[in-house]
Amino acid sequence: MRTAFLAHQEDFEGWRDAARSLALSRVPPSEIHWQVGDAPHDLFADEAVLASDDGPAFSVPRPFIELARSVVCHSDPERFALLYTLLLRLRAHPGAMEDAADPLLQRLESMAKAVCRDIHKMRAFLRFREVEGADEAGGTRYVAWFEPEHHIVRANAGFFVRRFASMRWSILTPELSLHWDGETLKEGPGATRADAPSGDQVEEVWKTYYASIFNPARVKVGAMLKEMPKKYWKNMPETALVGQLIAGAQAREAEMVERSRAKMAEGGLAEAVAAEKRLQPGGNALAAWEALVAEARSCTRCDLYKCGTQTVFGEGPLDARLLFVGEQPGDQEDLAGRPFVGPAGGVFDKALADAGVDRAATYVTNAVKHFKFERRGKRRIHSKPDGPEITACRWWLEQELALIRPPITVALGATAARSLFGKAVTISATRGKPHALEAGETWVTVHPSFLLRVRDNREEEYARFVEDLHAIGERAKALA
Repeated sequence: MRTAFLAHQEDFEGWRDAARSLALSRVPPSEIHWQVGDAPHDLFADEAVLASDDGPAFSVPRPFIELARSVVCHSDPERFALLYTLLLRLRAHPGAMEDAADPLLQRLESMAKAVCRDIHKMRAFLRFREVEGADEAGGTRYVAWFEPEHHIVRANAGFFVRRFASMRWSILTPELSLHWDGETLKEGPGATRADAPSGDQVEEVWKTYYASIFNPARVKVGAMLKEMPKKYWKNMPETALVGQLIAGAQAREAEMVERSRAKMAEGGLAEAVAAEKRLQPGGNALAAWEALVAEARSCTRCDLYKCGTQTVFGEGPLDARLLFVGEQPGDQEDLAGRPFVGPAGGVFDKALADAGVDRAATYVTNAVKHFKFERRGKRRIHSKPDGPEITACRWWLEQELALIRPPITVALGATAARSLFGKAVTISATRGKPHALEAGETWVTVHPSFLLRVRDNREEEYARFVEDLHAIGERAKALA
């Protein structure tokens, strides 16, 4: 027997070196014991013998390497032996990776898919809680607890470092812990659920928002369990509310009917309709919007929060039939905390009026909620947000769209269009026609600031902008 020693459960480099040595020595799978760390091993086994430097080299297909990197993260104790068996098979039959009917290959690919799902679930379901004074320097640290099914914590570390680079955080799991201080990532021993905090102030705001928009009539428990197995529910702040929200649905419905009947008996039909709308599950839009704004004030999803004075959220009626999305707040918007109040906002107001669209009846917001700029002397010059910043801020826009559910959404400029379409698009190719997106019917036109920069044919460009707004306004009336 030969023993192959691996440093940790997902030690791909160690497995690859040992597997190459053993394969060159023609050691069969049944003669190998794969030992991880300090785990007990076969007392009668010999340590794996390394091949000499002048031994014959061999290569394997790249798909095998990619498959092996994922499979070593699986929790199945046989994974190292199964991969080694496939490696020997590839040496004898280089095309073995193309045999989709091979039971061994099918099993390994199934294991790789399970690892990928677990990586995705960690990214989707992990929740940080703010802990004051928990950092080594006495500052704030964000702590999260997660229970993965496989050995994916190290494989996922890079994602969280990139995603939350500016935060000081710790991720606790039963197997090991990760600690990031803004510059260095360190590993620590495993932890227990009791070592992690149970909640924080931001979480309470989020629960208020979630409860305000929750609609039991739309709940599909089967679909929820398929995407989010119940084992993750106990660590998610919003899922703790689902049971009680569903349980109270019938009582709220009875209350809604009773109040509506009372109002109608008094002859107040309009009041009855309004009361019914407010009492509908998920109908408390104002409370939900206020909770969303409060949460956005402390947003650190990208580094722009370090630059801007404040988060500039959208504003307007929450039953608006038109929702306009701009690029980002400018200098004056950043200081005022309101969108479209600077020079571009003045052009926008005038164009809406000329197009016969009441701005007071529209909701206006931006794809990016913080002001990005370059300082030149005392002036702050607008700087275009990049892809990761647009993506990081897209979550807020999605919440606004889900809350307001406008029949028509309008992208003002390329940045807004990129946020709504999920990819870069050109104004010329998308302008002047409706597009069916997940958010609903979407139109694209230029940003009002474009009209401030254009030198030639300014009047023609302004007239075309007004024409776009007029057509969009008429379309909104047609959908009423």
